[in-house]
Amino acid sequence: MELTTIAKRNSFFRGFKVKFWKSKYLLLMILPAIVFYIIFNYVPMYGILMAFKNYKPKLGIIGSPWNGVDNFTKVFRKPEFWQAFQNTVIIGSIKIVLSFVAAVTVALLLNELRMRRSKKVIQTIVTFPHFLSWVVVSGFIFSLFSYNGAVNSIIASFGGDRSNFLKDVGFNFGLIFASDIWKEAGWGSIIYLATMAGIPQDQYEAADIDGATRLQKIWHITLPGIKATAILLLIMSVGGVLSAGFDQILNIANPLVREDVNIIDTYIYYHAIKGTDGAGVGTAIGLFKSVIGFTLVIIVDRIAKLCGERGII
Repeated sequence: MELTTIAKRNSFFRGFKVKFWKSKYLLLMILPAIVFYIIFNYVPMYGILMAFKNYKPKLGIIGSPWNGVDNFTKVFRKPEFWQAFQNTVIIGSIKIVLSFVAAVTVALLLNELRMRRSKKVIQTIVTFPHFLSWVVVSGFIFSLFSYNGAVNSIIASFGGDRSNFLKDVGFNFGLIFASDIWKEAGWGSIIYLATMAGIPQDQYEAADIDGATRLQKIWHITLPGIKATAILLLIMSVGGVLSAGFDQILNIANPLVREDVNIIDTYIYYHAIKGTDGAGVGTAIGLFKSVIGFTLVIIVDRIAKLCGERGII
């Protein structure tokens, strides 16, 4: 019995060595990615200890005294944190829906273009905003909608009264969603376009023979063809619902409406990093975010599988 077990174990290791040697170049190609994730994602995980410690920079993470769940208790008792949490859920949820619809719509419109040169030009135009920094985008927004900006100047030239758009909370929420769509819709459509390119053309040819219109082909062929990819991306995006766009909110939200559009990440920045709460509280909030995001991914993945779709776990 022991000889049989040893023989099976030797056979397994021998087969593993053979497969490893055959795939050595592929493994070598993914080695930089593995090293990257180990250094920047796994090694820093020990910093989670700060969530349960009274962190002192002089003592370091290991040397700082433990304080249990005091950091969590401290932040959960603050009403402004729950206001930021509510804003994050609302902004993150709406962004997921709008980004999903916008990316699919842009991909469908680009896919229906028949002129290849025009298609490439338009795709470049709608993808370009993704590469702009939110600092640059916020500069455009302030130049357009400030009291002395371009929009108010046009209104005044027609005899209207200038308005302080950036003081209005509702207008700022609209700016957050509109600027996110403008900046990311083109970039998000790339994956859907690649998926559409993989749909067999004979399905469209058969639909043409049957006299199907463009809308019918989109509804019965294109959308079902990208459904699996859309669900996969949707599941992945749900995990980041509590990351509602730190750099965007930080740059767009002016001091007049900052507290009203505050999200968890900006709360950490103003209260834990720039404020007096400390790094321990910031780490506790980050851990709270990670747990919620992980839980949401698991739930949505299970729902997708119960509905007969393919999950990611």
